[in-house]
Amino acid sequence: MPADLMLIAYDGSDNAKRAIEYAGRFLSANRAVVATAWEPMVRQAARMSGLSGVMQPEWVPDESTEDIALTDAKTTNAEGLELARKAGMAAEGRCCESSSAIWATIVEFADELDADIIVTGTRGTTGLRSLLQSSVADHVLRHSHRPVLIVPPGT
Repeated sequence: MPADLMLIAYDGSDNAKRAIEYAGRFLSANRAVVATAWEPMVRQAARMSGLSGVMQPEWVPDESTEDIALTDAKTTNAEGLELARKAGMAAEGRCCESSSAIWATIVEFADELDADIIVTGTRGTTGLRSLLQSSVADHVLRHSHRPVLIVPPGT
């Protein structure tokens, strides 16, 4: 019996493409939502200036133009949506604005949709590097109460 709704986290990486491919091969769902999380440029700039320790002038976004991060997210999401449809899924796309961490946005969106499963790729880091840089997929797995399919990188 197919799941009702599958949420696929898609960031345009080769690993995310691979996750869509495997979801299409091994899972069935009545609906799939390809979600691309994005963070507004003004928030990214504020975070980066805070990390640098240098006071930056306040950046006020131009309300008449779309945030470039959202424009990029829409392009990335359209690519993921096309891949999901080619993999045989009844898919729709969504761009989700992140106000905290990307993994939290994915978990919150899965809760909002009441997704049956979350599908994501991973960077596949190991050893010390994995301890210093835990992945979005790792956080999704640890913080979601839903089943999560994590597809490792190809060889």
